[in-house]
Amino acid sequence: MNKTGMLVAVEIDAVMGKYGSGKMIKKHGFDVYEYEIEGRWLYVIHSGAGELSAAAAVQVLISDFGVGTVVNFGVVGGLTSEMKQGETVIAEKVVHYDYDLSAVDGCPVGKYPQFDDIYIPLDRGLIDKALEVCPGIRLVACASGDKFVDGGEAKRALSARFGADICEMELAAIALTCARCGVPCLSVKTVSDGVDGGAEEFRTGLKRTAEICLELTEKIMLSADM
Repeated sequence: MNKTGMLVAVEIDAVMGKYGSGKMIKKHGFDVYEYEIEGRWLYVIHSGAGELSAAAAVQVLISDFGVGTVVNFGVVGGLTSEMKQGETVIAEKVVHYDYDLSAVDGCPVGKYPQFDDIYIPLDRGLIDKALEVCPGIRLVACASGDKFVDGGEAKRALSARFGADICEMELAAIALTCARCGVPCLSVKTVSDGVDGGAEEFRTGLKRTAEICLELTEKIMLSADM
């Protein structure tokens, strides 16, 4: 059967509410939940917030569970007026805006040497499959770093500098680790807090927006046979 890995940072309650607790496996300090869904195995790893934990968690899914695809669903901050609470999007590329070697080699902030520009691309084949299932869904650029971005001024500055539509704290690590391992990755995101929102909007909207995101993510996974 197909094996799909799913990385969840802070939205694990949505997974439990939809699928139950499944079979829980402890692996390298992470909780991994195994589910059989319509003839395929789904391994959900609860990474917690942040790039370092996300990178380690993805490697566990790939190395220990042998997943052939990694799917990341989750909530994000909106960086533009179009990215309102409840808007669900697919990330086609991500910039790790905390990664900065500019003082050493003069490269742009966020640029990893193995990529053509500051953005780490996500798998085009999976994106195209997702668009077949949800043809109207918006493709966006994500800014990812180890900081919760709170408030309109900081969000607008991040968008202006990196051309990003959304922000969060794990996708750069997920995309980079998948690229290095040759495993395709898809990221479906729902906005929990808009450009003028912050921590309070995130807290009040987390449950609903996480559930919205998981519903669409499952639809894509099953319909696109991931």
